[in-house]
Amino acid sequence: MKTAKNCFTGDLKVLIDKAEAGAAKDVDFIMSKLTKDTSLADTKYIDFALGLVENPEGFERMKHYLFNGTQIQRNYASLYFNRRGEWKFVKEAYDKGLIDEIQAFAR
Repeated sequence: MKTAKNCFTGDLKVLIDKAEAGAAKDVDFIMSKLTKDTSLADTKYIDFALGLVENPEGFERMKHYLFNGTQIQRNYASLYFNRRGEWKFVKEAYDKGLIDEIQAFAR
């Protein structure tokens, strides 16, 4: 039986496959797609895919981006942690001035 997960193709499927693998290199691949030139559609794909990162290695790599990424990468890492209820990391990034209050409380 075909599930909805198996229905994705193209760029979204690549991002989902990387997110589900969840190794540091996979998170790096996904986060490398977040630039000032990333289209709105691509940011939606990236946001969706990041929500699938469950591997502990990927989780740790997301912490790296929360504290060391570009502004857009820090923002998406903040969303990742907020949605998981991992506010300790988000608060620390906020206290360090790495994300603003809007991003710190976004879901």
